Amino acid sequence: MPAVADPAKELRFTRARQAVVFWLGAAVLAVAGILCLAVAPARAANPQLPAPWWGLAPLVLAGLAARTAVRCSRHAYLIFTPIGLEIFPFFRPAAGMQLVPWGQVAAAETDDPPTRLTLHFNPGQTAGIHLSLAPIPKPQRRLVARAITGLMEQRAGGGGDGPSQQQTRPDIHEFWFPRTLADR
Repeated sequence: MPAVADPAKELRFTRARQAVVFWLGAAVLAVAGILCLAVAPARAANPQLPAPWWGLAPLVLAGLAARTAVRCSRHAYLIFTPIGLEIFPFFRPAAGMQLVPWGQVAAAETDDPPTRLTLHFNPGQTAGIHLSLAPIPKPQRRLVARAITGLMEQRAGGGGDGPSQQQTRPDIHEFWFPRTLADR
């Protein structure tokens, strides 16, 4: 997996929206497991209640769901880097990671509201990738759309194959001496 020389120049988007589903599933399974264990003392009076060991299965599944939720929250789905766009699948992300270099992308677009990102590999827009933005929280989808639009505009304006390596800084005079009302 390619490493970025300056991690501050990358933009990460996680599967945080998918994590919510796994957190809810973990909570429901944990409650079911705890309920099976909690009714165990009453089993002597009512033998139709489930055995306490039945509570272990939902607790194990709750642990797996919580682990998956943590992974979805922490690990990236899309990473915008100076090299290109890194795409990580849900299953085996380290092995299935795909890097799409900015030089390979002829055009990019998102629908409105942003639910899908389309990267076109040729000017005729006959080859490319469709990426679902459903795993990304809704407020962050607009950021994905703005990031890809900004990158494509920068490339169209002669910005090269990707984001600029140099950060633009305001003129030192404007930084230390802001314009007064008379200067405007």
